[in-house]
Amino acid sequence: MLYFRSSQGRARSFIVGRALFTSLLALLFIGSAYSVTATTAASSWSTKLDGRVRFYQATELGVIVAGTERSLYGVDNETGDILWRRKNLRLDETDVAPVPGTDLVLLSLEHGDKTRVEATDLLTGDVIWQSDKARGACMQMAVDQSANLLAVVLVRDPKGRAREGFKRRPVVHMFDLADGRELWHRELESEVEMMPVEWREDQDHDTPYTLDNYRAPAFLDSRLYLFYEGVTSLDARTGKERRREKFRVNEEGLALTEADAALDERYIYTSGRGRVRALSRTSGEEIWEAKDLGLTPEMVLVREILYVRTGGQFTRLKDGETVERGPFGVSALDISTGKTLWRYKGADKGITNIALPDQSTIIIADRDDLITIDAQTGKRRARTSHHVERAAFVLINERGEAVVGGRDEIAGFDIASGKERWRARHEPPGRGVLRTLAAIAARAASLYFRYGGAATTAFRGVQLARTLSTLRWSGLASRVVVPNLTTMATDRARDYVTERFVPFGLAARVGAAARLGQRPSVPSVPTIKAPRIPVPSRDDVQERLLDRLDPAHQLERLSRFLWRRRRLATLRGEWMYYYTDLRSGRGLAGVNLNTGATEREVRLSDPDDRFIADETTSLLYTSKDDRLLAYSLSGRVEER
Repeated sequence: MLYFRSSQGRARSFIVGRALFTSLLALLFIGSAYSVTATTAASSWSTKLDGRVRFYQATELGVIVAGTERSLYGVDNETGDILWRRKNLRLDETDVAPVPGTDLVLLSLEHGDKTRVEATDLLTGDVIWQSDKARGACMQMAVDQSANLLAVVLVRDPKGRAREGFKRRPVVHMFDLADGRELWHRELESEVEMMPVEWREDQDHDTPYTLDNYRAPAFLDSRLYLFYEGVTSLDARTGKERRREKFRVNEEGLALTEADAALDERYIYTSGRGRVRALSRTSGEEIWEAKDLGLTPEMVLVREILYVRTGGQFTRLKDGETVERGPFGVSALDISTGKTLWRYKGADKGITNIALPDQSTIIIADRDDLITIDAQTGKRRARTSHHVERAAFVLINERGEAVVGGRDEIAGFDIASGKERWRARHEPPGRGVLRTLAAIAARAASLYFRYGGAATTAFRGVQLARTLSTLRWSGLASRVVVPNLTTMATDRARDYVTERFVPFGLAARVGAAARLGQRPSVPSVPTIKAPRIPVPSRDDVQERLLDRLDPAHQLERLSRFLWRRRRLATLRGEWMYYYTDLRSGRGLAGVNLNTGATEREVRLSDPDDRFIADETTSLLYTSKDDRLLAYSLSGRVEER
């Protein structure tokens, strides 16, 4: 369902009426027909910007936000058209953050000793609102659409040499999502260790740091939960603290060693210090505690049992390498009492994430074997050698097979018999800088988890308890280097996009116009009032494509963006990509996870290590010097 905001004052949410809904269905049909034609045509494009491309990010609406030394651009990911350009802006990647579930992107701007945060329309580059109350780069955020709230975590001066022990003190700001009014802010009591965007051989090079080594904040029951110094629960409207449990989060300089929280109707389940706790959702009081479990990077709640994975593969903050920490195993906890029902300790050679192909079965993999465990008793049913070097994840594909994957190889197995069904191996190129090749190989393999449709954690048909993942944003899935595929398999794409969508810019105005039977227009100033601070001159927004289109074509263009977003919300990933030597040079080989067939090849002799694959358009995006480029993912295509 689509939700729209009115453009008056602070604007309230309301469900689109029947007339508007009918209009949008027609528009989405037009967009659908257009997009199918475009993707089957195996098209590609190249767009020249005004300088070297420093970064680019994908967004839910199909707009690529790209930065150069002088400007910020919004680019249509299907055609390469420049939608808008904000000149005189030199931003880092951590200064740009798409707001999930909306058509906004947050920009952190600094000019001398003056700083501000802007919410910008992804489709036009217009500033919807500004705030001079916040300073620093945007690390993470959470959105509560029903309460019209936006929580943003900012850190000042998050740059330095890539190393262990880099610390800063984050500040949480709570904004009214419609007009940018700050409701409260809270500075953490102490500095926390951060994670670099990349690790370079050049140790003198400053790199941006992030909070990707922590779980992102989350809204629940009109409260905001923070996970930087343990678990903190704050009143979402006032910032008043209700519960605080302080403990060391990143164990021994490792990232994401504790699980994302899970919840049901009564409790929220958290982990830390080798323990799992159940907290009351109404009072915040601790109901029970399970002790001495070890590092708990994953929890899966199914009906009356909480399955907990202990140990795993983690990213080391000082150098980006993946290391293993135990003890390795799986435990089952009774959610009413916290009692340990059983504990499996047979994964003595590492452990991947856990997957549930059916109600009675748990699957894990270690360094050598694919292991099947009885979900009711914890006893091992079967053990099969998978022969996948450095196995990093296990998932269940659409055919119900267990798929074990690593950096260079992937194999599918029949769960009942343990028989191997298929196998594909694509070794990385033997030449080039080791760190660069490793980054590109990790990026290629992690592209699948951006969608994660087939990476089911639990069997179809079961009602999984919700997790604290709705409308949260952290840059982990879009960063330059993603070395830990186990983390990607655990988190999958559940934070990436949801069915709910609340527009504030052009999309909101078009929705209002469609409801009134009018043609939309692009006004010269935003229609949502910006508080206190005047928005930049229109002269700062250049090359606006929508200014050159008549209202009918504006509506058609918008319908395509909405259709792409709607499809992305339900997209199922099918291909795992490997960077390897192809017949005609280096490039990406796409392996179908349901058949093991290498169905796609894209020749990219020298890609950057932040490239993006978009299954809605069947295009892969990369950059070279001052150009953004797109290559078809359909079939076998060579670079131009």
